[in-house]
Amino acid sequence: MRVERSLEESAGRFAAKTAIVAGTERMTYGELQARSQQLATVLFERGLRRGDRVLVFMDNCAEAAVSIFGILKAGGVFSVINSSTKASKLAYIVTDCEPAAILTIGRLLPVVRSVLAEAATSRASFVLSTGLDAEAASDEVGAFEVGPSAPSDRVEHDGSEDDLAMLVYTSGSTGRPKGVMMTHRNIEAASGSIISYLENTSDDVIFNVLPLAFDYGLYQLLMSVRLGATLLLEKSFAFPAAMFDVMRREKITGLPLVPTMAAVLLQMRDIAPGFLPTLRYITNTAAALPVEHIERLRRLFPDASLYSMYGLTECKRCTYLPPFELDRRPDSVGIAIPGTHAFVVDRDGHIVPPNVTGELVIQGPHVMQGYWRDQAATARALRTGPISHLPALHTGDLFRRDEDGFLYFVARRDDIIKTRGEKVSPKEVEAVLHAHPAVVEAVVMGIPDAVVGQAVSAMVVSRDAALTANELIRHCQLNLEEFMVPKYLTFAESLPKTDTGKVSRKLAGELLESAR
Repeated sequence: MRVERSLEESAGRFAAKTAIVAGTERMTYGELQARSQQLATVLFERGLRRGDRVLVFMDNCAEAAVSIFGILKAGGVFSVINSSTKASKLAYIVTDCEPAAILTIGRLLPVVRSVLAEAATSRASFVLSTGLDAEAASDEVGAFEVGPSAPSDRVEHDGSEDDLAMLVYTSGSTGRPKGVMMTHRNIEAASGSIISYLENTSDDVIFNVLPLAFDYGLYQLLMSVRLGATLLLEKSFAFPAAMFDVMRREKITGLPLVPTMAAVLLQMRDIAPGFLPTLRYITNTAAALPVEHIERLRRLFPDASLYSMYGLTECKRCTYLPPFELDRRPDSVGIAIPGTHAFVVDRDGHIVPPNVTGELVIQGPHVMQGYWRDQAATARALRTGPISHLPALHTGDLFRRDEDGFLYFVARRDDIIKTRGEKVSPKEVEAVLHAHPAVVEAVVMGIPDAVVGQAVSAMVVSRDAALTANELIRHCQLNLEEFMVPKYLTFAESLPKTDTGKVSRKLAGELLESAR
């Protein structure tokens, strides 16, 4: 089934039910269906056709939900871009996927205009933006305005469930974002599997502060609409006390977390067990929760089930730990999600015995189609697996399994840093550091951090003795998304190197960690 059909079915069953709560805005399923259908018509009339890409460059807001389903209804492929993305990275994405359109909000329109002003990256044929007055409109930039209830006919595009539905751009080991290709069938398989083990129903009310550009946050929307549940969309967890008021008022049942959020929550002193009486379950992914945090969360929410999970953008979710196993193996990421398979293999692709470290391989209908226009990276990731007839994702991550088949994360083969629920490519940060005129050499790595999982850290060789760490961090803030800016930065006369003369990220990390 195509993803947009889930909205049509939920709107047919729950037309008057609240689908989205975003700040002060409340949108019913009937309104979400009507608005997204209107948007599909607008997109089609402006020339969007089956398979065309559309960027959704927005905060967590009701318009983002309308955009995603409107694009799908028009037969397009959506790609949600984090609202903190800088112009240089947005320009790369625009050049890479050649979108037919960009949907954005008023405060981000200047960024879009600056990108499209460069001839080399001017690929989008039109832009729709909220908050656009008549004087600012043009043939290329129009108003993102759709009414709450005006009827609109379905756009006919002959699409199938094997069409691409979305591109999720994720940092890669080369430092360039890669577009993970997911079909409607992939999305339906992943969301159906997760829904089954979380035991979600249409009665669920799910709180989501995770960016829709992050697949963990995006699937909260996709699963909620599939179920006919209610989704609370928030933009930030900066004021948790205010968020708790919203959670209590709306009687939330589901709370997706990343470790950073858990750390903030557990540091608060004015909350007590039972303060969210309707909460049924908590999920965590992006990075492992410390065992101590797991224990404290369980004490704080004694009536809620806690699901430790592990996932990759390339297949959405890999594993989950059934909550009743937490006491026996709190450091495990569990077993393969329903309908899929997870193996630990050696370099020759053979399954290794229990407690032997190897590479995690995931097989199932949720595995991506590959990386957009990157055949080499696709060939490295999608290779033959233990089950010959199923797609196999070679994750590059090192795991072991115990005698009962439960999986444990060991390490990453590549250098990607996971911080605050986001992936950071060291090479991307290094490129920005090297762009500073005083920087001679720089190496970036992640070092363990109790709050963010891994702290982005840098060691720099400078040609200017007057250059300060604060100055260099400000340079990064101007050119990188917030979560990519180094938390720790130190200067050195030279960078540590291996015997072959290569800069050693491992040695640099050890030096930085010991100096903290």
